[in-house]
Amino acid sequence: MHPETFRDAIYSRPYGGEQERAPVLRDIERHLRQLADRGLPPGDSLRIEVLDIDLAGWFEPFRYRTYPDIRILREVTWPRIQLRYTLTRGDQLLSSAEERVSDLNYLMTVNRYPVGDRLRYEKAMLDDWFDRRIVKPAEHG
Repeated sequence: MHPETFRDAIYSRPYGGEQERAPVLRDIERHLRQLADRGLPPGDSLRIEVLDIDLAGWFEPFRYRTYPDIRILREVTWPRIQLRYTLTRGDQLLSSAEERVSDLNYLMTVNRYPVGDRLRYEKAMLDDWFDRRIVKPAEHG
């Protein structure tokens, strides 16, 4: 994992260093752990490596001086996370892939996360991905 090369993994401004990326990485890791704790059957193991993050929205340059910490959400600024995962049951490989997870309709879908959650769109997107790619294959594996 090379967070310094991530496209957009900072909550509060368009550019920053390791210190600004750390909260985003921590929060995404925490959410993925919660999904695994909730959805993996006993005996299954999931390894996920986050390869890139592009959070929903963007800091628009012409608004940055007035609103430096506000992400502008538009139809073309959907969330994207590239990851690599391996799902196993004991020594048996159930599934493994590298994927770019995205939600082009993030502004039009129902979202159960509160408006104040800084990762509300990414969490909803990861929930959907987890159910489709991890829970379903585990049930049929």
